[in-house]
Amino acid sequence: MHLPKTLALALALLPVLASAQQKQANYDEAAIPPYTLPELLISASGAKIETSDQWATLRRPEILALFEQHVFGKAPAQWGKVAYETLSVNNHALGGKAVRKIVRISLVDYPQWQGMELMLHLPKQGTKPVPCFVGASFGGNEAVTPDSDLPLSTRWMRPGKDNGVEQNRSTDKTRGTEKERWQLELAISEGFAVATYYCGDVEPDHAEGWKTGLRAFLSKAGPETQWKEGDWGAIGAWAWGLSRIADFLQAEPAVDPKKLTVIGHSRLGKTALWAGAQDTRFRIVISNNSGEGGAALMRRNIGETTASITKAFPHWFTKTYSNYSGNESSCPIDSHMLVALAAPRTVYIASAEEDRWADPKGEFLAGFHAQPVFALFGKNGYGVAEQPPLNAPVGETLRYHIRTGKHDITRYDWEQYLRGARSEFGL
Repeated sequence: MHLPKTLALALALLPVLASAQQKQANYDEAAIPPYTLPELLISASGAKIETSDQWATLRRPEILALFEQHVFGKAPAQWGKVAYETLSVNNHALGGKAVRKIVRISLVDYPQWQGMELMLHLPKQGTKPVPCFVGASFGGNEAVTPDSDLPLSTRWMRPGKDNGVEQNRSTDKTRGTEKERWQLELAISEGFAVATYYCGDVEPDHAEGWKTGLRAFLSKAGPETQWKEGDWGAIGAWAWGLSRIADFLQAEPAVDPKKLTVIGHSRLGKTALWAGAQDTRFRIVISNNSGEGGAALMRRNIGETTASITKAFPHWFTKTYSNYSGNESSCPIDSHMLVALAAPRTVYIASAEEDRWADPKGEFLAGFHAQPVFALFGKNGYGVAEQPPLNAPVGETLRYHIRTGKHDITRYDWEQYLRGARSEFGL
């Protein structure tokens, strides 16, 4: 797909605009306007939520509906039959340590959508079904793995520093560029499977990407759709893809479908939180540097704000979200409520010291203020009231760490996530 010159120019300028926004943003705690978080345990009718049953049957559905209405939009209820086609199996992946399957997931009633290509890495050793991490990647499958035998993705790609993308297409230089973010060999060595897909298979990540993505194909008006408030955005579509992988894994004999972890970094960390909120098959929900629209409290206005994110990336959210640009206090939700939607399942929130744009303290506070819901289920949270020191993870069912370094997902992060998953699954 060749983009119009105006859109291509806008995409080229995004890094410059993002850098300018980050430099102008507020990073002073003393400059945060006074705020009050929306009530977590008071229903819309004013009823006090005092039990886990009341949360599950009354308050949780209310909050889920609020996020659909005001932030991410509501996905369509029906999409017809889903088809799975195994494209390849490599029994000697990762230097002989893993089995790799590539499976195309498509919709029978919407053949115009090219589908999404799931890449599943499985440990070669053992006969028991294994737990599995599930996540979306920023590049094609060839970017995630260090192996060089996969065909290059033909989908639209966002160019970035050192990602090998040229003219919005993957090249041989793209191979392995995300391998540090996806610690496949580490996960495999500890007995975990890893299932990934390129988010652009579902929707290319630019303002008009939906016109050639899933959202257009499921809309009666197609590329001429006029999206209304409450209609789903790209994050909702990407989260839909994660749940279709969970569907597939229910019937994959090598994977234990009761031990699934959804994981994501940055905008895909927002996606993981939303997927985990909607789909209770994900036993663990991991938010890595997800920031505004993810784990960071929107009312703090530190670093990235509702105004800046909806200006730069309006397609990620439902139209309603932009109404709170500079007006966060009028929004009926905040991110502590998004975290709480996963209760009583495990949630791991992670920040990075240099990632001030994502507001690490705000990410910590979201989990902290979600703790009362987990307590209804007898689950323990952080165990601390203040953000912990660097590289010192805290918590049980609610976990948190802030590490040294920048906005990224690293081996250190993966080591903590694997440790947490082993504890959760009794391994």
